[in-house]
Amino acid sequence: MSFALGQRWISDAESDLGLGTVVAIEGRMVTVLFPATGDNRMFAREDAPLTRVVFNPGDTITSHEGWTLEVELVHDRDGLLSYEGVRGDTGENDTLRETMLDHQIRFNKPQDRLFAGQIDRMEYFVTRYLSQHQRHAMLKNPLRALQGPRAGLIPHQLYIANEVGRRHAPRVLLADEVGLGKTIEAGHILHQQLLSGKAERVLILVPETLQHQWLVEMLRRFSLRFSLFDEERCIEALADCDNPFETEQLVICSLDLLRKKSRVQQALEADWDLLVVDEAHHLEWSESAPSRAYQIVEQLAEAVPGVLLLTATPDQLGHQSHFARLRLLDPDRFYDYDAFIREEQSYQQVADAADALLARRPLSEAEQQALAELLSESDIASELTTIQGGDDGARDVACEALVRELLDRHGTSRVLFRNTRSGVSGFQGRELNLHPMAMPKQYATAMRVNAMLGGGNASQKLMNQLYPEKLYQEFEGANGTASWWQFDPRVGWMMEFLKANRSKKVLVITSKAATALQLEEAMRTREGILASVFHEGMSILERDKAAAFFAQQEGGAQVLICSEIGSEGRNFQFAHQLIMFDLPLNPDLLEQRIGRLDRIGQSRTVQIHVPYLEGTAQYALLRWYHEGMSAFTETCPSGHLLHGEFGDRMLALLSGDQDEAALEALIRATAERNAEHKAKAEAGRDKLLELNSHGGEAAAVLVTALEQADEDTDFISFMLKLWDVIGVAQDDKGENAVVLQPTEQMLFPSYPGLPEDGLSVTFDRDTALSREDFQFLTPAHPLVASGIDLITSSDTGSTNVALLKNKALPAGTLFLEMIFLVEAVAPGEVQIGRFLPPTPVRVLLDKSGKDLAANVSFDSFNRQLTPLNRHTATKLVSASQALLHSLIKQGETLAQEQLTTLVAEAELEMTRQLGGELSRLEALKRVNPNIRDSELDAVREQVSLVSAHLGRAQVHLDALRMIVVTPE
Repeated sequence: MSFALGQRWISDAESDLGLGTVVAIEGRMVTVLFPATGDNRMFAREDAPLTRVVFNPGDTITSHEGWTLEVELVHDRDGLLSYEGVRGDTGENDTLRETMLDHQIRFNKPQDRLFAGQIDRMEYFVTRYLSQHQRHAMLKNPLRALQGPRAGLIPHQLYIANEVGRRHAPRVLLADEVGLGKTIEAGHILHQQLLSGKAERVLILVPETLQHQWLVEMLRRFSLRFSLFDEERCIEALADCDNPFETEQLVICSLDLLRKKSRVQQALEADWDLLVVDEAHHLEWSESAPSRAYQIVEQLAEAVPGVLLLTATPDQLGHQSHFARLRLLDPDRFYDYDAFIREEQSYQQVADAADALLARRPLSEAEQQALAELLSESDIASELTTIQGGDDGARDVACEALVRELLDRHGTSRVLFRNTRSGVSGFQGRELNLHPMAMPKQYATAMRVNAMLGGGNASQKLMNQLYPEKLYQEFEGANGTASWWQFDPRVGWMMEFLKANRSKKVLVITSKAATALQLEEAMRTREGILASVFHEGMSILERDKAAAFFAQQEGGAQVLICSEIGSEGRNFQFAHQLIMFDLPLNPDLLEQRIGRLDRIGQSRTVQIHVPYLEGTAQYALLRWYHEGMSAFTETCPSGHLLHGEFGDRMLALLSGDQDEAALEALIRATAERNAEHKAKAEAGRDKLLELNSHGGEAAAVLVTALEQADEDTDFISFMLKLWDVIGVAQDDKGENAVVLQPTEQMLFPSYPGLPEDGLSVTFDRDTALSREDFQFLTPAHPLVASGIDLITSSDTGSTNVALLKNKALPAGTLFLEMIFLVEAVAPGEVQIGRFLPPTPVRVLLDKSGKDLAANVSFDSFNRQLTPLNRHTATKLVSASQALLHSLIKQGETLAQEQLTTLVAEAELEMTRQLGGELSRLEALKRVNPNIRDSELDAVREQVSLVSAHLGRAQVHLDALRMIVVTPE
């Protein structure tokens, strides 16, 4: 390299330093000052990562005083350049020496970088082009938000999520039975709303015991980082803001936190987009005396546009409270309880009509007449004719269309979704295995001594019988070794069971963390059984590792031993053996324990094992659950009602001396009441509601589309290539997993979302569901978007020069490949990406200006090219500048024509999607009062905003590559 004092150079590695000036040349070193930042850099003269800045006739340059000059002539005197041309401010001829150039000059435009000699490697150019295409496909994909979460492709969940997540400010009640995934449905909806820009601020209200579960579920499954708020957090936040709720976008807190008037007021003033309330059946209401909790939620529901209420038992506190929850969603629609009851009674006729259509048979005269009356605003004559005399395929289509019209126009189907196990497939059943054992004399002695010492009150006596190992440990003292497991027959039985079932994963749940820890010690020391422990004293990371160790098929733990917290929030449906070392006192906790395995996705019958001590409260409690509630072999949605009605009697019976007659009477009474609840629930099932909630054929279509998207190997190839270019180390971990590690050689200082210690990722949904320590990579994952942004928001890959070896073309033939980007910038809530996301437009010109892009694909062309060293590439660019300037201008004209075409296509698509949606909602509004005016207004406003922003769409050059033909 030839240097002279005063020459202007730019740093190849740090182009943001601006224009540098050579200030010293000493021996083999050269010093460059970058006035824009005040930095000095010293380089070896022979291989300095610098590029000389040389402008050419036709360029416009800026002086350090701010005036511009259009270059006509370039003079080189003793290694320093002078530019002669016409000033932009005065119109007069002038000369500008390179030493007087503006220090702030940045070569951000691809053509400026190319002419300045900032030429990128060929793989960078290719990756930039592929990144633009990937981003375009991601934003256009209507199912991206549904594909992204770490969740199984469960039809009814996906249908509800797709139906509700696309709405403006959705206000619905999610009331699926236990185990059907209300939390997943709510997470899907939140994910869609946040990803689409329809929502930015979300408040989730949950019982205090479920805060951690929600926090983990939202992060692990949906990559949504919520913040937990309690009183302490609110006080700390006051240092940053007068209103603590304004310090975070996504907040989880308990309803108890808002019982303070000051906190309620702050929450009301925080301007949320979505409110989520879990366990909504606890919101008690009567017209004269609504509960404090109900009043708090009512105030928030009035202030927040979108509301999701979750409950597995919508009628738990009575039908009036169920009406009250609907009233929270739409007080104008559900204004009077008596009117609501009358309206419900009319649904039976609609359900009967739906049943007739679902039978896929010709209809009777009475059924046809009923349908005509119910759908009087529509002309259904052709559908009825088809049903009566068409072939099976045509009849199915006609029946499906009329069922959909019925669901659209009648019932509470737009505001209430409820699926039941009887209406959803995918459950394998349960089987109870009882293992009676004699009471060890050590436990009997401990109980007797405890009673003699005055510790024998009724409640304590019950705890001693249910959890005798805890009493025995108290007698041994804090410093004693836990010897109880050496004689407890439940432990011995469990050891033998595990040895006999070495190949099976077994979940063990016990009430106390100390018991779980000691059971693990017993297994390890007595039999060498590989076990993992999971309890409330562990951090989130430790729990993740324990669960992952259990899920690992090769070399993983055979057993996971959980304290009661293990029955909350985690799902282990890859296992089907459950041992209940003891029993909880609440049937809801019992259902939670079983529900960790008995879920959609379980492939085998769940085997429930209950070892118990004969003649103790353990046996009596087991019989009450089993014979009174059928709680082991079936789900028991009325368990909380039965516990509320008979729980005190059962506790009194368990705490006293065993009274067989009283126990038998209690079991009979519980069973009778359980049967009444079941019959009432069955009789009150809203067939219309269930038809609408599981989605039918529409749900199956969604699942098929997402399964196909999961099999997209092009996406995997793209991500591996992207990480290669960025400089992320990739280690194949096996088990469909890759370990990503940042390196010192990365193109960028950091990669948002990639921790310093790295992370494990998988592209396989099944692997992600069984290994919670792996991140599930789909196009919706933040790590994908941040990686694409690193490339596309920088200059990386915006220039390249390559050789084309082709005997059929004359040597020296030149092609210019240009990638333009069509963009319409708009706020997130406008959702411009649905219609016109940033769209790459490729133009491939020969030296005569003919566009070959339509006939020569990027991939096929790229495979014929070979890289060129930078020094030679810079010379070729300099020699071809005049031609390149002309071709770039022609390319811009062609891209502008493409812009017009793309905007017109986007307008048509917007009219088709939003116009169709608006027409449908307006038609439904005339017959279904559940359509809110705000929904219609939101669609109309979106039409207006999209149209306005499309009109302001622009096109700019994003990258370009010069190709020169060379002989083979």
